[in-house]
Amino acid sequence: IVDVTQKEMDNPTFKSDTVLSDVHLHCPSKRHPMVRLNAFGQPVFLSYFRLLWNIEDSASEKQVRAATAEEHQYCGADELCDKDRDNLKNPELSSEGLEARLDDDGDLEVVRRPQSASDLEAEGLLRDRVCPVILMKGKEDAFEDEEQDDTCSDVIKIEHMMATPLEDVGKQVWRAAFLLADYILFKRDTFRCCSVLELGGGTGITSIIMGTAARRVYCTDVGEDLLSMCEQNVALNKHLMEPGGGEVKVKELDWLKDEFCTDPEAPHSWSEEEIVDLYNHCTVIMAADVFYDDDLTDALFRTLYRITHNLRNSCTVYLAIEKRLNFTLRHMDVTCEAYNHFRNTLNDLENLQDRKMKYTVEPIKLNFGQFLVYERTEQL
Repeated sequence: IVDVTQKEMDNPTFKSDTVLSDVHLHCPSKRHPMVRLNAFGQPVFLSYFRLLWNIEDSASEKQVRAATAEEHQYCGADELCDKDRDNLKNPELSSEGLEARLDDDGDLEVVRRPQSASDLEAEGLLRDRVCPVILMKGKEDAFEDEEQDDTCSDVIKIEHMMATPLEDVGKQVWRAAFLLADYILFKRDTFRCCSVLELGGGTGITSIIMGTAARRVYCTDVGEDLLSMCEQNVALNKHLMEPGGGEVKVKELDWLKDEFCTDPEAPHSWSEEEIVDLYNHCTVIMAADVFYDDDLTDALFRTLYRITHNLRNSCTVYLAIEKRLNFTLRHMDVTCEAYNHFRNTLNDLENLQDRKMKYTVEPIKLNFGQFLVYERTEQL
């Protein structure tokens, strides 16, 4: 049974309703052990994400290391580094990085990429397949020994899933969460000692990053299994937040409901003291990659309006999103319908005529440093 399971994991197949995040493809496969099955029998994996600077470094060192981050992506012995990949993509360079040759007529001889796997292997260009690794019982200690250097203040451990149905996408790690985390790390002083609310926190990675600077973070989402996973991730990364005295509280917040969950029997419900604390002290709200369904987008903005309407202080809301291009039969063209609906709803909020509230929308330029290993695409 174990052999069959391993074979299946090495050659994964996905159903038509499967949603897959590619963030985990940017780390070696050894960093994705399957650590357990959740309550629904779904495999849960553990990934290590390294910060590209040490939290205790000076500001100048942080900027220098962030500036060179893209030059020092993970590059294993059997893996092409970024420079090599660029050379392969550039038709004016040969495989040795020299200027391309011209034929007898003076025409450019284009270096073609090998098409078959055997040709790739012969040229030494075949990339390692990135597959999940099942962590067998009794191997935990060996794994911990391998990663013993990754328990320091520049490594984040996140339990997550590799692929899910649409309704469970919060259990994956998404690029816009990394983008928002980059901004938090770049502007740490801005968030120092703040009280923060995250809407749709998912695995909790952005709240954990925020917890390294903020005084208190309320990381919210829905679904007991997801919230338990998020709480586990917070526990795995307490060492990141302890130096600054930050705290992350995992709470249930359903955008389709008008009230906070205050049922004392519910594991992640709110106490009256926590609700009062949120309204009295929250000055930052954030959300990353939660705009993929129009109905949920509408519900989020209703929740955002309701909460900000009751805050004692003015508040800054940070929203990160990845534009996803999809071909639709309705338009017979490639569109960004979820993004367009998000922008329209955001414009409606800004144009809202409200005697008490005024919302101003400002774009943030993406010229800040990159502190996590992921592909910062132009769609972010």
